[in-house]
Amino acid sequence: MADAPHIMIVESRYYEEIAEELIQSVMTELNDAGATFERFEVPGAFEIPAAIKFAIRSMNLYPAQRRFDGYIALGCVIRGQTSHYDYVCGESARALQDLAVEYSLALGYGILTVENRDQAMARAKRSEQDRGGHAARACLKMIEHKTHFRLFPR
Repeated sequence: MADAPHIMIVESRYYEEIAEELIQSVMTELNDAGATFERFEVPGAFEIPAAIKFAIRSMNLYPAQRRFDGYIALGCVIRGQTSHYDYVCGESARALQDLAVEYSLALGYGILTVENRDQAMARAKRSEQDRGGHAARACLKMIEHKTHFRLFPR
C-alpha cells in the first residue's frame, strides 16, 4: 500500500475526560505514523460496532469514496450496580471481533472495561498504560499484515 493509511476512529465520549486521554494518544500515534484519520462520535460503547458496519456498507454501496484501511474503537465502560455493564462489554467486544473476522478489518480495540474511574484513567493516560496508543499501534500493525497478505486494495 503506497498511500498513508486512512483510519476510522469511532469514539464513545460518554466519559469525556477519559475519552480525551484516549483520543490524544491515538492521534499522536497516527500522526507519528503519517496516517490520516476521520473521527466519529457515538453515544456509547454499545454503538461502536454499528458505526463501523455503517462505514463498511457505505463503502460497498459507493465504491468511489475513500475507503478506510483500519478502524479504532475507543470508549470506556465502568461497572455499575446492575448487569448492564456485562451486556455492553460482552456484546460490543463480540460484535467488533465478528466484524474484524468477517470483513478482514485491521482493528485496534481501545474500549476500557473497568471497575471504577481511577482504573479507567490509569489505563487511558499516555504516561501510564496508554491503551489508546496501544489500540492505534495494533491497528497500524494489522494494516501491515493485510498489506503483506495482499488484501489491499480492498
